[in-house]
Amino acid sequence: MTRHTVVRYTVKAGCEERNAELVRAVYRELAAVTPPGFRYATYRLDGGRTFVHVAANDAEGTTPLTGLAAFRAFQAGLAERCEQAPVVSAAEQIGVFSAT
Repeated sequence: MTRHTVVRYTVKAGCEERNAELVRAVYRELAAVTPPGFRYATYRLDGGRTFVHVAANDAEGTTPLTGLAAFRAFQAGLAERCEQAPVVSAAEQIGVFSAT
């Protein structure tokens, strides 16, 4: 059973690019370790300061993100970068479409 998680937060003015670079580092590490059954996407909304992360995990247990050094570095200063703290929600996937 796939578990979906959505996280949304807003960073302080001036922290946008630093946050985006920390997120990109997570993706570089994910590409190196390629955890099976894990899908992850991050979006920056209009205005550039609000970020939304969407994870889908087929595996039992915790997310593979917690084992990544880059993710721990991202989380380390998140509270200081945020204007609005992260809101974490479980999500139910209703549908997905891809015309590739």
